[in-house]
Amino acid sequence: MSHPTLFVEDAELLARQACAAQQFIFKFSAPKCARTAQPGQFIHVACDSQVPLRRPLSIMRANAERGTIEVLCKATGPGLSALVEKPIGELVNITGPIGQGFKPHIDRPRTVLIGGGYGVPPMIFLAEQLKQRTDAPWKPLVFMGSELPFPFRTRPSTIMVDGMPDGVIAALSFLDEQGIASRLSSRSDFPGCHDGVVTDLARAWLSTLEASTLKEVELFVCGPKPLLKVATEVAKQFGVPCQISMEEHMACAVGACEGCTIEVKTSYGFVMQRVCVDGPVFDAYSVFD
Repeated sequence: MSHPTLFVEDAELLARQACAAQQFIFKFSAPKCARTAQPGQFIHVACDSQVPLRRPLSIMRANAERGTIEVLCKATGPGLSALVEKPIGELVNITGPIGQGFKPHIDRPRTVLIGGGYGVPPMIFLAEQLKQRTDAPWKPLVFMGSELPFPFRTRPSTIMVDGMPDGVIAALSFLDEQGIASRLSSRSDFPGCHDGVVTDLARAWLSTLEASTLKEVELFVCGPKPLLKVATEVAKQFGVPCQISMEEHMACAVGACEGCTIEVKTSYGFVMQRVCVDGPVFDAYSVFD
């Protein structure tokens, strides 16, 4: 497996947006990282001189022309709490973009993107990138799940989606404005959301598709490991391919320490692979057999 080029650069903190439930969106000037970043990759951030270990953060957006990247995180623990306190204009050392990203197949343009909790940012990056691509008739459909208030403005969707359960109409406003269909799921009784876990919403919608349509579907998933496992079961149920972004504790994030290895099924049998550089994106069936 090839390993994309990564860079170490002092990134200027350009903006910090506070969202609900101690969630924050950061924008950095990081031209080298922004130039090659792909959905599913992440950066490793030196949050503070008093916190020795860096923190991995998924890339939510990358603008190669402007040389900027955006990430979303929840301010938990000493590292990310220290990052939140940094003043605008300060330089933050980052390494990135790291890892293998998502690889959509042009023969399956009906992409279903499922993000749960901290798995939301890569799905935004992927959805917006697919909307701009012209190499296939991409039709991204985004399902987001959260028990916390969503860190983005929501509204009733203006995009109708056939087969959606009655009353499930809440969408992310900025995706709706771009013509990207999205629907939200939560067990926190948010208006217009599916009442349940996001994988159940995806399963309900997939069950309405004909066999010929399912041949054009591919799933992309990021979130907690239980969500990834259930999403893989959903993919198997409908016979569609599925790519998942794994999460493990990382010390170095460049493959040297091998502290983030997981067992992966290959044509040679089961092998140990590093989530940071061999992933974080894997074929779902190779991880959850």
